[in-house]
Amino acid sequence: MEPAAFQALCKQKKVCVLVPTYNNEQTVGQVIRDVLEYTDQVIVVCDGATDSTPEILKQFPQIDLVSYLPNKGKGYALRQGFKRAVDMGYDYAITIDSDGQHFAVDLPKFITALEEHPAAVIIGVRNMDQASVPGKSSFGHKFSNFWFWVETGLKRNDTQSGYRLYPVKLLERTSFITRKFEFEIEVLVRSSWRGIEMAEVPVRVFYAPREERISHFRPFKDFTRISILNTFLVTIALLYIHPRDFFRSFKKKNSVSSSASSYSRSMNPTPSKPSR
Repeated sequence: MEPAAFQALCKQKKVCVLVPTYNNEQTVGQVIRDVLEYTDQVIVVCDGATDSTPEILKQFPQIDLVSYLPNKGKGYALRQGFKRAVDMGYDYAITIDSDGQHFAVDLPKFITALEEHPAAVIIGVRNMDQASVPGKSSFGHKFSNFWFWVETGLKRNDTQSGYRLYPVKLLERTSFITRKFEFEIEVLVRSSWRGIEMAEVPVRVFYAPREERISHFRPFKDFTRISILNTFLVTIALLYIHPRDFFRSFKKKNSVSSSASSYSRSMNPTPSKPSR
């Protein structure tokens, strides 16, 4: 899909691109330039950056900027971006990380998938088998996918990917409790619990060499927070969500069976006995 066609569809379907950023001065400028080649419907959330990011963002007057201090976490930044998107009249937001690991050239894939899944969270699935993937990312990928399955009963290929399309208008009234990296797990689980579809598209990913890589993920602290969240979500799933879904499935099955039986009787009425 050509950039002009993508831009037209973004306007038609009310889609924006959302870029959360925190101290990514080396990459954020290029990420925004790449995105602007496809659309000018761009929201950037500057999550309390203390490097030169705020100065870099001034070079892009065409973006809609949300900025605040101090840093509050990626989840909080995404939630602020969702709110701004809805306030501006958008129905969907495609989130792309500002560290350069995602490619803007994959943006059209989300619009194509949106045609078939207009009420879904669409996840950009990365190839996690390539040699450049850091060990902690590979472990987190498997860890997250497993707990998502426990909490929802659904198997998905990349529940940690930050490259996603969210139906922000549909999520407007969903309550969230997290503000850090674990938000990207919470939003998928809560969306699934609400019956929102999960779709996937393949995307490319780039991991810079270790000496050049900038990551704000803190393995001990953030895995601890994620583990606490998963404990909370699993408890809700086991005590409420799974029993609720089982009851709904059982009720629906009985309703369908009853309807089929009634239809069969109406089509094949029992013949009346002849009068003597």
